Amino acid sequence: MLQSLAPRSGPALALLLLAGCASYTPRPLATTPSDSDIAALSRDAATIDRPYLKPANVDLAAPLDDNALAVIAVLNNPDLKAMRTKAGVADAQVFSARLLPDPTFSLGLGGILSGPDPFSEIASGLGLDLNALRTGKVRRQAAEAQAKQVRLDLAWAEWQTAGQARLQAVRIRRLQGAIDLLRIDDAEAQSLLARNLRAAARGDVASTSVEAVRTDAVATADKLRTAEHDLDAARLELVKLLGLPPETQLRLAPSVDDAPALDPARLTQIALNNRLDLQALRAGYDAQEAAVHKAILDQFPSLALNLNFTRDTGGNNILGPTVDFTLPVWNRNRGGIAVERATREQLKAEYDARLFQTRADIAAAASAVSLARRQRDAVRAQLPELDRLARVSRAAAARGDVSRATAETAEGALRDKRVELATADQTIDEAMIALELLTGVPREDWK
Repeated sequence: MLQSLAPRSGPALALLLLAGCASYTPRPLATTPSDSDIAALSRDAATIDRPYLKPANVDLAAPLDDNALAVIAVLNNPDLKAMRTKAGVADAQVFSARLLPDPTFSLGLGGILSGPDPFSEIASGLGLDLNALRTGKVRRQAAEAQAKQVRLDLAWAEWQTAGQARLQAVRIRRLQGAIDLLRIDDAEAQSLLARNLRAAARGDVASTSVEAVRTDAVATADKLRTAEHDLDAARLELVKLLGLPPETQLRLAPSVDDAPALDPARLTQIALNNRLDLQALRAGYDAQEAAVHKAILDQFPSLALNLNFTRDTGGNNILGPTVDFTLPVWNRNRGGIAVERATREQLKAEYDARLFQTRADIAAAASAVSLARRQRDAVRAQLPELDRLARVSRAAAARGDVSRATAETAEGALRDKRVELATADQTIDEAMIALELLTGVPREDWK
């Protein structure tokens, strides 16, 4: 009977199994970077859903504020796009962990070479791996915890990228202001050097005086070139963070100053409650707990149940079960248990180290803000007197009471203090953004 059914049911069974199979389609890699779809970017920016961002109207031809820059970075950064595909892999692993193991089927035919029996031997078996059912729960727990960790790591990377975009915007704004002052200084220094060179040619000033003026002019030019280089680097880094072509020219809207009081202990507690990387580490630890649990379960005998049918050469039909299992005599998965437990201890140590580093980084950033604020206040206190001295010197030079060089020196000192003030403001802005990144929430939520 089995032989008569096999020819008719075989093709039908094969077609049924093939109907549920996936097919292969090649996906070649691109050889050139793809440009951003600005229309799709604008559409997504208008509906973005992040707790630290507001929906934005993205127009690259218009001035962009910090929120718009952060939105573009979150949506368009190539590294974040790659991480989002990794989250899809983790979800697929969760799906895989939920699937039941397929049963196994075997069929064998033994023909008689010699002997009186008239029949060929037929043997078949249907098996099911019970061990996979036993560990299914912990495997699902591990996959779900790993997927949660991947999503939290992605959210943390989005937060960090958004902050880095805002950080580069701060640098660009402050460097532009400093460069405007340094260009005036450079023009004045070159003009003073040219006048001293002409005076030296006439014998009116000593060569030592000319060399001192030349040294000051070279130092001023070096400051200007350094600031211009830093500005160009900040612009390129911002464009890269936004996932835009290097030649893209961006216009930045003025920033809004907000300087809340800082309490390192309070900020540390906020970080412990809100930082997504800490939550991701906790999710990874949960996944490892499930791995330890699975290793413990794997020490017990692995079971496989088989239902066998045999027709021997004498025409006898035999049906019966078979149970396969390992004997936990020597191995008992002790090596696997040791590895998983050691890995758990490693993850715990890494989590404790991250907690310690978080507290130290927040204290250092808060201290940097406090120091920069004191320096800025000291510079601001000197500005009124320097401004008055510059105006008085310029008026005196116009009357002929003092030399033009004296007036230019006073005005240069005022500009130097303004550059120093811009540098202090940049330090404060960068340290405040660093504190936001360290706490995991915008400064508006510190209250």
